[in-house]
Amino acid sequence: MRARRIVLAALALLWVAALAGPIAPPVVAATTFDQPTATPTYGATVEFRQPVTTTVAMKRVEILLDLPGAPGPEVVDIGGIGNQPGHGTLRYALDASSGLLPNTTIKARWRLTAPDGTVEIGPSVTVRYDDTRFTWKVRAGPLVRVHWYQGSDAFGQRALAIGEKAISDTSQLLGVTETEPIDFFVYADQQAFYQALGPGTRENVGGQANADIRTLFALITPDQIDADWVGIVIRHELTHLVFNTAVDNPYHFPPRWLNEGLAVYLSQGFDAVDRTMVANAAADGTLIPLDALAGDFPTSRDRFFLAYAESVSSIDYLVRTYGRDVLVTLIKSYARGLTDDEALKAALGVDVASFDAAWRAELKAKAPNVLGPQPAPPGPLPAGWSQADGTSGGPVATSAPAPAGTPTASSGTAPASPGPTSGRGGSTLPIILAVLVAVAVVVAVAYGVTRSARRPPVVVSTVPGADTPLPDAPAPDASPPPDISPRDEPPA
Repeated sequence: MRARRIVLAALALLWVAALAGPIAPPVVAATTFDQPTATPTYGATVEFRQPVTTTVAMKRVEILLDLPGAPGPEVVDIGGIGNQPGHGTLRYALDASSGLLPNTTIKARWRLTAPDGTVEIGPSVTVRYDDTRFTWKVRAGPLVRVHWYQGSDAFGQRALAIGEKAISDTSQLLGVTETEPIDFFVYADQQAFYQALGPGTRENVGGQANADIRTLFALITPDQIDADWVGIVIRHELTHLVFNTAVDNPYHFPPRWLNEGLAVYLSQGFDAVDRTMVANAAADGTLIPLDALAGDFPTSRDRFFLAYAESVSSIDYLVRTYGRDVLVTLIKSYARGLTDDEALKAALGVDVASFDAAWRAELKAKAPNVLGPQPAPPGPLPAGWSQADGTSGGPVATSAPAPAGTPTASSGTAPASPGPTSGRGGSTLPIILAVLVAVAVVVAVAYGVTRSARRPPVVVSTVPGADTPLPDAPAPDASPPPDISPRDEPPA
């Protein structure tokens, strides 16, 4: 009886299958990629194209962009390929109008995802984004390639010789070996130079080093071709690049005053103009503390140049006090990912604050003015909350009205610190509102960061603190150095 039931069940299944018709094989996604292309248009876009044939309608199409220095490819979601399979060309235009640096190499691949989750990645295409506005002359050495469009071949040869020697001297000093080529682009006018570096470039910058793309940029006008500024800016920028090689690590980059201070120290020394600027700032109490020069330098012209002068002054003090070998030990210690205090303690035996205080003491500098946010005055606490001294909050007395004639905010005199809130036990409403506002701000910032992180990048990272200040005129009360360099002349 049991065997009969099994046979009848099998026959029933066969009957249902016959009614349903033949079983269709699963649809397998298949894609044919033709040769991809990339077309850069300076100041506009880099357009990527990928001819493709698909057997199914893809639910997702992405382009993977590999930019120099990035930890991995940037993924840009293009969408899907219609509702029908077939042949077509995928296109994506990368915006290059707001910060993509010349000489940047980009590698791109297309990734397609079928409805069943099958993923196929096409062949890669590599393109270099060049500044095509000029006809560049090129002179190449073992490591450095100089590109310029105004000036004689002798200028190119001189710039190349300065660059090769700067690489050799700085590499030997810091104990590193440079093996990859370095491109140095010389612009002859300020407008073209700033357009190449992008809209975020400060107006006082005369050179920039970008380690990720192994490229340096400098502004050398026709009247400076035979001047000392050529040697200064080339040595300065190449020092930045070798410095980056010596300290490279994924955790922490050295403070900018150390980076810029070394570049100025090796390219022109602690000259009379910088000495005067530092001495004047020390005397009038406007010297910037070193911890305020760890990141971006000030934007105002005077403070911008003072930051460079202070940086080289601190390096000069370090070398005179501890020796050049200690300076090299300090710089190389950053390759281990140390913090600033850890690096200075390991090399000098003092932290940043102690080094800063000793340097300021030698300059006989006045104490700096404390700027920025200050601690808020203490306010009342709700009942049951503990205070810093361990006492508890409780009922708060109602404030009495101010006597007639008491200065108020509207009379131009600063008001007194906020007093207790009126009512028994105080009001928790301001605290609750403050907490809600703080939470809203955090959520908004996090959302903005997330949105920003999803955007495809168009700005290639530069070496932190890798700018060269333009040549500047000496301060009115400064004595010019015996040999006047382009740094002591007004910028073009």
